[in-house]
Amino acid sequence: MIKTLRLTSLALVLALVGCEEQQQGTTQPSTLPTVSMKIGSRNFDLEVARTHEEQERGLMKRDSMPQNHGMIFVFPREQVLEFWMKDTRFPLDILFVDSNGKVVSIFQMKPYDLTTTSSEKSAQFAIELNVGAAKDAGAKVGDVLDIPSGARPAK
Repeated sequence: MIKTLRLTSLALVLALVGCEEQQQGTTQPSTLPTVSMKIGSRNFDLEVARTHEEQERGLMKRDSMPQNHGMIFVFPREQVLEFWMKDTRFPLDILFVDSNGKVVSIFQMKPYDLTTTSSEKSAQFAIELNVGAAKDAGAKVGDVLDIPSGARPAK
């Protein structure tokens, strides 16, 4: 009986710790594939978000992101893209990029902001970086980026 009670107590403690870690967020590395990509004068390691679930989760519930890191959202076709910062804890730059790699718009987004940020023109990719990284790298609207094959849409 005491052994069963101890095991039950241990299981309960482990479950509570797991719930607390889930609520506090994660700083664990993502399991998404990554690509290296030059944006402006800097190289970034970008996580590739392709599926609806990966794109919906994005960078939500993370506490931070390494300096030269980001996420590229890959869509099957060009369209006006809309993003918001629900449950995203740190500010981001977002670059909207068309199917030819041309940057069509760049914005900054604030943590937890539910306001929609839309691409000004149709885009096939969205790249999220730490706030200020796009400017620091010298990225600007009109730049043409070389989208790596690992971040191209499936044919």
